[in-house]
Amino acid sequence: MNVWVSMILMEGADPRHDRIVRETAAERLTIVFVPTPEAAAQTADELAAEGVELIELCGGFGPELAAPVIRAVAGRAAVGVVMFGIESLTQAAAYKAKFEAGDG
Repeated sequence: MNVWVSMILMEGADPRHDRIVRETAAERLTIVFVPTPEAAAQTADELAAEGVELIELCGGFGPELAAPVIRAVAGRAAVGVVMFGIESLTQAAAYKAKFEAGDG
């Protein structure tokens, strides 16, 4: 069975409880909401210890905030990071402004 996680930053989240799980005979996807990049690294470490094979970080992380997660996993799971292409920077900036204003 493929076991993977998508991790999303969400202020006030509790990564032990704020989860959505979708499971089939072939795979289990867990969406985990984390409040901070530090919590993401700790949660990723725990998930890798539980046997998660792939951790995908949402675009809100970026490469700088992804680095502690990659270090925490220490090769026990693959870590992917969603990035925005140059053609989407205007939309990504608008989303970020909306999110920071509390509308996202």
